[in-house]
Amino acid sequence: MSACALQLIDLHKSFGATPIIRGVNLDVHQGERHAIIGPNGAGKSTLFHLISGRFPVTTGQVKLNQEDVTGLAPYLINRRGLSRSFQVTNIFPRLTVFENIRCGVLWSLGYRYSFWHMIERAQDARERTEAILEQINLGSRRSVPAALLSYAEQRALEIGITIAGGAGVIMLDEPTAGMSRSETEHAVALIRKVSEGKTLVIVEHDMSVVFDLADRISVLVYGQVIATDTPAKIRANAAVQEAYLGSASAEAEHA
Repeated sequence: MSACALQLIDLHKSFGATPIIRGVNLDVHQGERHAIIGPNGAGKSTLFHLISGRFPVTTGQVKLNQEDVTGLAPYLINRRGLSRSFQVTNIFPRLTVFENIRCGVLWSLGYRYSFWHMIERAQDARERTEAILEQINLGSRRSVPAALLSYAEQRALEIGITIAGGAGVIMLDEPTAGMSRSETEHAVALIRKVSEGKTLVIVEHDMSVVFDLADRISVLVYGQVIATDTPAKIRANAAVQEAYLGSASAEAEHA
């Protein structure tokens, strides 16, 4: 079995007297695509915030490539090889598509805050940015302000920003939310392409996306992981069906 890219050890998070994450233990293997599913209010986004350092952990540990990163600032966790997207599209709307991606590329190539560097002359940054634009199928939109992109294009751009720094662990929070079926299919193909050779952790409500993409799935219910297994075994798990998949199917039937 491959080494752990991400490890959560007895992770807890409370807001005041209210526990949200209640003792999560989870190993995500290097190179796997791991989905986290669960009903609304299960704590999925909170878990992402804990892993990426946006929220402080109440108790427990977060390890990234065997290094304890619990309590580190988000930018320090990012520099250690973890990058994430958000539920709500998080881009620079006034910058062009090219400039958005280049912002994510610069630090990973060793460029730091400087008033005397002519960034337009940074050929390595330009080449890497162009390569990512082609990878996310936005090469033809490189000069367009990000605010003018369609919703699906903005989500693709955010995925591009997420991978721009070259992180080995990529976390995507509901990347297909609000998309049509055809847009979702394109997004899944994009995610599969950009996560090749990397570790992917994805929170997603669309079960067709989850079962199509994931090597393993963890089910989070009321802040606890009740099962982690392959898609086929998760689908057949009676406890999962009762806690989540069954109720999801029932809602779909009555929609």
